[in-house]
Amino acid sequence: MTDYQSGHEKTITGLLPALSGCNVIYGSGMLEMGITFDLAQLVLDNEVAGLIKKTVGGIEVNDETLSLDTIKEIGPFKDYLAHPTTYKHMRLTSTPKLMNRQMRPRWEKAGAKDAYERAREEVHHILENYTPVKLPNEVLKKIRAIVDGAEAELGIISKTDSDRY
Repeated sequence: MTDYQSGHEKTITGLLPALSGCNVIYGSGMLEMGITFDLAQLVLDNEVAGLIKKTVGGIEVNDETLSLDTIKEIGPFKDYLAHPTTYKHMRLTSTPKLMNRQMRPRWEKAGAKDAYERAREEVHHILENYTPVKLPNEVLKKIRAIVDGAEAELGIISKTDSDRY
């Protein structure tokens, strides 16, 4: 079941290895130690992986991201929140699609959907609208050569092209 615990476990088991230098997150979409696979969980895990990637990448600190020119322009004890650079740079931290950061009244007015419900809707959207990118023929030939080589090595009788498709 996707719940607070699974979200916490997915985040910790992805974040800690990433912080130590690993670049593979295992178990996306899996629940119950891999016994169950859930497409909505996969979509949630994808978002968590993106946030982990952003975290491991660090926060860029320079004159622009610190808004030094804005600080000089506005001066002390003034309104930085209304300045366009504040809005621009606040989006640099993270912009999750499925995690809701609205205030409760606005969230309730929008249907009070939790992250799992939003993930399920995203799964339906993907399944209904996604068109895979067609690989170039050169790439398809390379993949076919790899498969043919593996089949030959294993002694598997290779099918003709007309039988494959």
